[in-house]
Amino acid sequence: MAEYTTVSIPKELADRVDETIEGTSFSSTSDLVRFLLRSIVIQHEQEGELTEAEFGEIADQLEDLGYLE
Repeated sequence: MAEYTTVSIPKELADRVDETIEGTSFSSTSDLVRFLLRSIVIQHEQEGELTEAEFGEIADQLEDLGYLE
């Protein structure tokens, strides 16, 4: 069985995520966060080490989606 850890995000952001995932296949904020983190890790594994520019691009995309402030 998998072990889990807790990640804290501001309540306001969690509320925005809840609104964003309405009508999608994501059933919770945790589902979406797992998906996003897996996507970043998979990209990193496929392309090798992320450059600072690539990391910045991912951060910009997440910020545009409202997941980072």
